[in-house]
Amino acid sequence: MERLWNSNYIKVWTANFMLFLSFYLIVPLLPLFLHDTFNADKQTIGLVLCGYTITALLIRPFSGFMVDSFNRRKVLLLCYFFFALFFAGYLIASSLLLFTIVRTLHGAPFGATTVANSTVMIDVLPSSRRTEGIGYYGMSNNLAMALGPSIGLYMYNMIGDFQWLFTLSLAIGLTGFAIDSTIHFKTRETIKVKEPLSFDRFFLTRSIPESITIAALSFSFGVASTYLAIYSRDIMHISAGTGVWFALLAIGLISSRIVGGRSLRKGRIIENAGFGMTLSVVGYLLFVAVPNEFGYYAAALIIGLGNGHMFPAMQNMFINLAENNRRGTANSSLLTSWDVGIGSGIILGGIVSEAISYSAAFWLSFIVNASGVLFFWCYARQHYLTHKVR
Repeated sequence: MERLWNSNYIKVWTANFMLFLSFYLIVPLLPLFLHDTFNADKQTIGLVLCGYTITALLIRPFSGFMVDSFNRRKVLLLCYFFFALFFAGYLIASSLLLFTIVRTLHGAPFGATTVANSTVMIDVLPSSRRTEGIGYYGMSNNLAMALGPSIGLYMYNMIGDFQWLFTLSLAIGLTGFAIDSTIHFKTRETIKVKEPLSFDRFFLTRSIPESITIAALSFSFGVASTYLAIYSRDIMHISAGTGVWFALLAIGLISSRIVGGRSLRKGRIIENAGFGMTLSVVGYLLFVAVPNEFGYYAAALIIGLGNGHMFPAMQNMFINLAENNRRGTANSSLLTSWDVGIGSGIILGGIVSEAISYSAAFWLSFIVNASGVLFFWCYARQHYLTHKVR
């Protein structure tokens, strides 16, 4: 059997870990930063933070086209460098308007880098280990999700200095860029587009039902990842609970990735996706229906277990719906759909929490998530089986 953990795969895995570690280090703290530094209200916080997701969403379809049409290594390094550099902008953002501009623009290199890095990952994987390798690649995100918020919240509680955390994210991002710069892989022919460009070159239209599913599922995570810290402190009165919540989430994600990786290797893609998203929606129900410490922490573990099964299976579904020369478009379509859900969750979560309550925002996230699961079982599952190309 071909070796999965070759040197290039390890490098792209580590660079992805650094990318998401620098990202998650400050994510749960940004609502607190905006509230404490600029006295922003709930709705303003949601609008400011969703700008990042919107620009990531807008750039992803073009990112897929770029990595399919140009030198992937050059596209990756250019995007990664600017992603890291934007953390310096947070250090000089002296007003809410300036911070909003920097944060919004930062989403573009993030969106492009995640598409490019995940596409390079598929390129350096041996074809016989691709399904399994995609699953393990996601563990780099999960490990960053466990360590980033925990480290960020711990350091903030110890030091109380947001500027220091922004500097640390900058350093971590530059380290990831340096690691990616050492990757070597076979030169591939770039696509020479002779026919007029169409929408399908930027978004995999064959994956629309699967895209609707993933957007509904990520809606809940958009609400949770953005408003959890404030909800924990102001509603649950768990002052140090957010870091533990994300750590339990990541433990669930990593555990299910290991188990799910074996299952994916056997071709059980539909089973993994369906089981994962069903388990995840149970976790979101527990979170809102049992508003105590047990429900709070148990939900994190269950959501992690569910998403760890669901996401790599869904990524394999998108890849299997595309031809080999459209891997970048398939990846960008998946991540674009994820961003649609995240951005919608951030915006609507802020509006609902301001107009009603944070509890109402989390109930909304459960309803949207459950709708996505129902849509998958009733339609998207069979659509995939009918239209997959391999």
